[in-house]
Amino acid sequence: MNPQRVVSFCHAGHWPRHEARDAVTLDYDHRHRRRLRLSTDAGAELLLDLPKAAALAEGDGLCTESGAWIAVRAAKERLLEVTCDDPHRLLRLGWHIGNRHVPAELRAGAIRIRPDHVIAEMVRGLGGRVRELEAPFQPESGAYAGQGSGHAH
Repeated sequence: MNPQRVVSFCHAGHWPRHEARDAVTLDYDHRHRRRLRLSTDAGAELLLDLPKAAALAEGDGLCTESGAWIAVRAAKERLLEVTCDDPHRLLRLGWHIGNRHVPAELRAGAIRIRPDHVIAEMVRGLGGRVRELEAPFQPESGAYAGQGSGHAH
């Protein structure tokens, strides 16, 4: 049996979530694609076949050729969470992390990154704390990523 083709997507809040027939749970790397074979959480086969690469996030919707909607879920991943007591120091740590081009998710009072022992030691050396956790990862997309609506249909 041929997989259903996913031909468009919409960002969270811009598609009829109540119509979702299934979901795909993907880590960060697999949520930024144009063409990829996927299995839904219920085991159905899909072919992501978008006109251009899309950066998908938790709550986005995928639309198949037949008009069926599939919800996107962000998988939990191993991460490091960087914190410190001084907001100025946290800003400084963010600058150092960004200067090394490490994908980073900015949260209130914390910065999340993928495990990297070199960056963790740098953070500790600059007065920050590092703890391991498992959580969905949605790093900043960057200044040149564009702010389109995400509607690809």
